[in-house]
Amino acid sequence: MSGRVFLVAAESSGDALGADLARVLKARDPSLELAGVGGPLMEAEGLPSRADITGMAILGFIDGLLAYERVKRAVDESVKAVLEAKPDLVVLIDSWGFTLRVAHGVRRADPAIKLVKYIGPQVWATRAGRAKTLAQSVDHLICIHDFETPYYEPYGLKCTVCGHPAFGRFKPGNAAAFRARHNIASNERILLVLPGSRPAEIRRIGPVLWRAAEMLREGRGDLRLAMVAAHAVGAAAAAQAPADAVIVEEAEKEDAFAAATAAIAASGTVTTEVALQGAPLVIGYKLGWLTALIA
Repeated sequence: MSGRVFLVAAESSGDALGADLARVLKARDPSLELAGVGGPLMEAEGLPSRADITGMAILGFIDGLLAYERVKRAVDESVKAVLEAKPDLVVLIDSWGFTLRVAHGVRRADPAIKLVKYIGPQVWATRAGRAKTLAQSVDHLICIHDFETPYYEPYGLKCTVCGHPAFGRFKPGNAAAFRARHNIASNERILLVLPGSRPAEIRRIGPVLWRAAEMLREGRGDLRLAMVAAHAVGAAAAAQAPADAVIVEEAEKEDAFAAATAAIAASGTVTTEVALQGAPLVIGYKLGWLTALIA
């Protein structure tokens, strides 16, 4: 392999995927020229963002409308960055709405650039018609489940199944080390609260999960509350937590997950990561009322 590859990610989960991919590509072929649009994890791998994607972690109909101008500006900047880099291949990571618009912009400007989508939309759950839209927009799809590929076969989109990324980055956590660092006794139980990685999730889901955690703690003197704060929403998420909750950054997440007696979490990739560490979960989600009505 040789040439230029450009990675595009718009939110924290995509940033993590992009950083993983950049690391693997560099190890496989050091001659590759990598560039991208992303966040701090991709920057740490030598891919500083060539466009401003601040605030692209958008969820729901109303939030999408309110952020329309911001999204349009970020899409235009991302397309411009791609065209200036003149890559042979662009990898569009997760973030269905954002990356689809980038794909359309790049294809209109330079049809010779190959486009690969990494993580497809959840067509098996809702809006199966997106399979046709994606097939018309990109050259290849890298998906995480075998059962996804039949949705794209009628439209001729070639797929590669890579497996769930949480399995690829799994490393066993150290529960004892986590407890020692945060002065949590071995006979105390830990309830982990994981409200999500998007601002809308923190606003809508965070208060519900923390109320549930406080209710569970009533009459249980041995129950400690803890949270792993996602990079993109750390300050906002921490502000919702009780004063005595243990708040840690993502660098400690494996140890926190391993130490947890149980977790209550917003649905997302993190639930697989927690399950891999052996902690049981209660998983929930909450949409805005208009988005829920439309759904």
